[in-house]
Amino acid sequence: MRILRTAALAGLLLVIAASVGIWFTLRASLPRLDGIVALGQLEGPVSGHRDPSGVVTLNGRSRADLAQATGFVHAQERFFQMDLSRRRAAGELAALFGTAALDADRGYRLHRFRHRARRVLEHAGPADRALLDAYTDGVNAGLADLGARPWEYFVLGASPEPWRPEDSVLVMYSMFLELNDSRGDRDSAIDLLYRTLPADLVDFIAPAGTGWDAPVAGATLPAPTVPPPEVFTLAREPAKRLSAGPPLPEGLPGSNNWAVSGGMTAHGGAIVANDMHLTLRVPNTFFRLRLEQTGDTPLAITGVSLPGVPHMVAGSNGHVAWGLTNSYGDWTDVVLLEMDPADPDRYRTPDGWRHQSCVDEEIIVAKGAPEFERVCETVWGPRLPDDDLGRPRALSWIAHQPEAVSPVLRDLETARNIEAVMDAANRAGVPPQNLVAADSGGRIGWTIAGRIPVRSGYDPDRPASWASPGVGWTGWLDATDHPRIVDPPGGRIWTANARVVGGDGLAAIGDGGYALGARAAQIRDGLRSRERFSVADMLAIQLDDRALFLRRWRELAMEVTSGDSEPGRARFNALLTNWEPRASISSVGYRLVHEFRGRVLALVFEGLTGPVREVEPGFGLKEGFRYGVGRQFEGPAWRLVSERPAHLLHPGYQDWDELLLAAVDATVAALSEEGDLAEQTWGRKNTSAIRHPLSGTLPWLSRWLDMVSEPLAGATHMPRVQQSSFGASERFAVSPGREEEGYFHMPTGQSGHPLSPFYRDGHEAWVKGAATPFLPGETIASIRFVPGRSTRQ
Repeated sequence: MRILRTAALAGLLLVIAASVGIWFTLRASLPRLDGIVALGQLEGPVSGHRDPSGVVTLNGRSRADLAQATGFVHAQERFFQMDLSRRRAAGELAALFGTAALDADRGYRLHRFRHRARRVLEHAGPADRALLDAYTDGVNAGLADLGARPWEYFVLGASPEPWRPEDSVLVMYSMFLELNDSRGDRDSAIDLLYRTLPADLVDFIAPAGTGWDAPVAGATLPAPTVPPPEVFTLAREPAKRLSAGPPLPEGLPGSNNWAVSGGMTAHGGAIVANDMHLTLRVPNTFFRLRLEQTGDTPLAITGVSLPGVPHMVAGSNGHVAWGLTNSYGDWTDVVLLEMDPADPDRYRTPDGWRHQSCVDEEIIVAKGAPEFERVCETVWGPRLPDDDLGRPRALSWIAHQPEAVSPVLRDLETARNIEAVMDAANRAGVPPQNLVAADSGGRIGWTIAGRIPVRSGYDPDRPASWASPGVGWTGWLDATDHPRIVDPPGGRIWTANARVVGGDGLAAIGDGGYALGARAAQIRDGLRSRERFSVADMLAIQLDDRALFLRRWRELAMEVTSGDSEPGRARFNALLTNWEPRASISSVGYRLVHEFRGRVLALVFEGLTGPVREVEPGFGLKEGFRYGVGRQFEGPAWRLVSERPAHLLHPGYQDWDELLLAAVDATVAALSEEGDLAEQTWGRKNTSAIRHPLSGTLPWLSRWLDMVSEPLAGATHMPRVQQSSFGASERFAVSPGREEEGYFHMPTGQSGHPLSPFYRDGHEAWVKGAATPFLPGETIASIRFVPGRSTRQ
C-alpha cells in the first residue's frame, strides 16, 4: 500500500508540476506592457501607451517607425489571428490543422494568392514597400520578444512561422474573400435562373430593387410586373405538398455608415458614424489604435487597425473622419472559354489561341504527406469547374489584379479635406467599399474606395465569352470618374450595403447582390427626423431596433389567423395582439413574426423555382441569398401574398391562405418544441455565440476562451444589425477635430491572450450599447522602443 501511495503521490506531483509549467508558459506568452525594447530599423524612439481598456497610442517621428511599432504590438497581442488570416488566403491552414483543413485549402488555392501577393509587392512603390518592410520587422521583433511562443501554438503543438511582407498582402486578400463574391456564384446563379425559367419571371423574382430602396442619389427603381398566366403557371400538384421548412437565412456581411454636414450641428462640424457588420469572433477583427507622428508631417489618427497590415482602416485624423461599408458592387465576372477542339489546353482570346498555364500547388499537411491541387490559369483568371452544361469557365475578379490590392493606405490617413479623402479612396487597393467621410470644415462626401473595372461588350450579370476584341474588362475607371456625392443639398449621406446611386454611377459600380433597402431607409428616416445633431444622437440611430420592416407582416399574420379556433393559431394571434414592435430581447411577437415571414418567403421561393431544382437539386432560398439573387425577394414575395395570383401559388397548396397558415403552423410547432410559446422571446433565439477559433475543436477550452453567451437586441433589417455571431465589429461616431466628443464600441477586447486584462474589456459596453470614449484614456502602462539591436529589458 505504501508503494501505491508513493506512486500516486508521485503522479500527483507530476500533474501539479506539468500544470504549473503550462501556467508559467502561458504567462510567459503574455504581451509586454512596459519596459524598453530595442528595434534595429527604427530611425528614432517611439513611445507606446496603453489605457485601462488596452487601447494603444504610439508616438514617433516617422510613419515607418510607427509602422514598426504597430507590427510589434499587433504581433504580441494578435499574432495567431494574423497567422490564420494569411493562411486562409494562401490556402495553408492544413499545415497547422492537418487534414481537417485540407478541403478549405484546396478551395483557396484556386486563387494562388501567395503567388499573387508577391506580384503585388513587385508593383509596390518604394514608400509603400518601406512601410511594409518596417511593419514586418516589427512583427517579427514582437514575436521574438515574447517569453514563449503565442499560447495557441503551445496548445496545437506547433511553432509560428516568421512574418513576411507578402503576408500583409495576404491579410488584405482575406478581406477580399470575406467581402466579395470570390467564385462568380452570383453570375452562375442568375444564368441558371434564366436558363430554366421565363425571363419575365426571373426579372420579377430577382429585381434590381424594391420599394424599400433608399438611394442617396437617384430614384427608386420601378418594380417588375407580376408575370401573367400565359408567361408562367405553376400546375397544381397536391402530392408535392410540403410542410413549411426552416425560414430563410438572413446573414449578410455588411455595415452602416452615414454623415451629417456642419450645417446640421451646433458647433458647425460634420459628423461621421460607422458600424461595420462582420462575423463576430474572439479576438475581434479590429484592433484599436492611435498613431501620433511628430516629424515633418504631423499626424494624429485614431480608429481601428486590422492586425496584419500597418494602416488605419477607419477613424479620424483631426481633419477628416471616415467609415466604410461593403459596396456590393459587381467585382467578379465568369468568363466562358472557347476551347480549341483540336487541343483541350488552348482557348481563344482576342489575340488568338493561347495555352492555359497549369501549376500543381503543393499543400503542406501537418502530420501527413503533402497534397497537390492543380490550378490552371487564363489571361482573365483561374479556371473554374465546368458548369452543369459542361461549359469551361474562368474567373475574372479584381482581387487577381495586382494594381487593385494594397495593404498600405498612406494617402487616406493623411487626407485633410473631402477632396483629398475622395481621391485617396478612389486609388486605394481595398475590397471596394462605400466610403463616407466628413472634414473639419463641415463638409461631407461619399464615394467608392477601391478600383472599378471598365466593362465593355457583354452583360456583366451573366457568364459570357470574352474571346472577341473589345469584350470584357478594358481597364480601370479613372479615379476622377468614380461616382461621388459631395455636400448633398439635404446635408445627409447614408449607406447600408444597398444601392446608393442610380444612372451612370450605378452602371459603373454594377450590382453584386445589394442588400434590401429597408435598413438604409430606416437610417435615412432617422436622419431626416431632426434638423440638429450631436455626436451622442448618432448612437440612438445605431441602436435602433424598431421592427418597422415587419409591421405589415404582423398585420398579415394576424389577418390570416383571425377567428381561427385551432389552438396553436389562436395562441399565435393572441401573442401578436399586443406585440412589442422591436427586436428586443423580451419580444415574443417579434420572434413569431420574424419566423413566420421567413417560412412564407421560403415556401414562395421554392414554388416559383421548382424547375431550377430539376437542374440543380440543392438550389433554394438559402442558396439564392448566398449567391445574391434572393436579397430583393421581399418585394416580389410581398406582391404575391398581397395580390395572391392563383397561377403563381406553390403547387403543394390549394390557396394562399393554406400556404400562409402552413407557415404559421410550422412556426408554432418549431417554437413550441422549446417550451411555452409565450416564453419564446427574441432574446432566447438571438443569443450571442462569439467564440475563439480553437474552442470548436477543443471544447474544454470554450469557457476560458469564448465570450459569455447573452441575449442580444437587434436583427437584420434595422440599423442595429445583430445575430448570434454576426453584428457590429465596431461602432463609433466622431466629428473630425472634436474627437474628445466621440464614442466607440468594440466587442470582445484588445488582446488575443485570455490571461490579459484586456481580453474582454469593452465587451460589456458593446453588449449594452453604453457609450465609451473615442479617444484613449489615461495611461496605465508605457513601453519605449529605441533604435538598436533587438533586446528584452
